[in-house]
Amino acid sequence: MATKEIEYIFTLPNGAREVFLLQLDAVTLELAASRPIYLPAWTALENHRCANCPLNPATHERCPLAACLVPVVHRLGDLLSWDLVRLEVVTSERTISQQTSAQRAIGSLLGLINAASGCPHLAFFRPMARFHLPLASREETIYRATSMYLLAQYFRARNNQPADFGFDGLQEIYRNVQVVNAAMVERLRHATESDYMVNAVVFLDLYAVAVQQTITESLEGVQHWFDPYLRPSPPPTIPPKA
Repeated sequence: MATKEIEYIFTLPNGAREVFLLQLDAVTLELAASRPIYLPAWTALENHRCANCPLNPATHERCPLAACLVPVVHRLGDLLSWDLVRLEVVTSERTISQQTSAQRAIGSLLGLINAASGCPHLAFFRPMARFHLPLASREETIYRATSMYLLAQYFRARNNQPADFGFDGLQEIYRNVQVVNAAMVERLRHATESDYMVNAVVFLDLYAVAVQQTITESLEGVQHWFDPYLRPSPPPTIPPKA
């Protein structure tokens, strides 16, 4: 099975290294690796279940996102949010390295895991996982999310489905993301005594709020970037008669 591999390498304050190799199915963009054998109680679907969760407990005993987070909680449990770590992210295209806070580094990893976890509300972000940008800024996230959404509308139109160019659907996606984030914070409070995982989710949630606010307040603040597209097209050139 073809996969897209993304490797997250953490160098911790004590010099130890923790490596997370994420393999995304090349077609579905879901995590291809098997789940951990041991899944703690906080991963149960009904444990702080999201209010908007569409999954059936009869067929989904575990929350797919919580199950994917078990290795992160288990292996990075001694960190504090503001501990400085060296993060290196390796893909087939490039390597990105930066020293940053534990919560920001883990927030970047969680953003990738979220999209590929199998959670129905987060599946809309799988194209962004395919072209993952580690440690993305607020501005980069807004640009990537809105661009991804508009490309999705192009494919909807080609498939004779209604297309939304007013971002109403993206607003709804992010409202659902905030519900998922709030429930995941409650799960993680019971999963670890450290604050880094909770704060990493809160960090991601701030980006969700930022995207919604930017769309609500209008994207006119970035319209000038697209001036070449907005200029009137020159009239066609008519070749002179022989």
